[in-house]
Amino acid sequence: MSSVKIITPSTTTTLLTTTIKHLACNHNILTQFSSRPTHKPRQTRNLSLRMSAPMAPIEICVKESITTPNKLGDCPFTQRVLLTLEEKHLPYDMKFVDLNNKPEWFLKLNPDGKVPLIKLDEQWKSDSDVITEALEEKFPQPSLTTPPEKVSVGSKIFSTFIGFLKIKDPSDGTEEALLNELNALNDYLKDNGPFINGNEVSAADLSLGPKLYHMEIALGHYKKWLVPDSLPNLKSYMKSIFARDSFVKTRAQTEDVIEGWRPKVMG
Repeated sequence: MSSVKIITPSTTTTLLTTTIKHLACNHNILTQFSSRPTHKPRQTRNLSLRMSAPMAPIEICVKESITTPNKLGDCPFTQRVLLTLEEKHLPYDMKFVDLNNKPEWFLKLNPDGKVPLIKLDEQWKSDSDVITEALEEKFPQPSLTTPPEKVSVGSKIFSTFIGFLKIKDPSDGTEEALLNELNALNDYLKDNGPFINGNEVSAADLSLGPKLYHMEIALGHYKKWLVPDSLPNLKSYMKSIFARDSFVKTRAQTEDVIEGWRPKVMG
């Protein structure tokens, strides 16, 4: 999603105050301002309604595409944060970072050199877990909270996918490990779906969705492997998540996902 432009309404009869709040895988300074009328209007009885100015875009540093300049890169953890912003209808401004040649301004903000990095309440925060929790606390509506007992659903899929992707020996058991995790998710969705928390998308889906997207593309390209038809609930879940407007806006290009995983495959 490209930078969001904010148009602030102006009027000589309305006190307009805008408080601009900043938020942000592996950033532009805004300040609070106010616009005051230069004189008191002659008639005030019909001016009882105050206009509410929209919030300024939240600043977030993201991985830049390695195939297309000024495009979003292939970090699933960054997409998780962007999905949270989209689902909460929050405006944001992406700052593209070349992770192969990290700029000095970025390393000053985050010496670890990792994305996503977001500015919230004048502080830069990293780690998608920390960021999404902070966003949920600051912007509780619409709620994306996942009940504690459901948070870990599908949590082992990403690591087992990586294990299978990297391995050279097809009989080493990593494919079986991945299938076991996918089967468990399929069975869970059959009884509890269509999403992890039932009928509504929650934070758990926004975390798992990008990882399944990477799994589908990377395994399809490097191993010619597809999610089995014997897992219809999982396939339906993936199709539904991938088709959401928020996901389409924040997904990485297929070629970036392929190139992003190449070093893991090639060793």
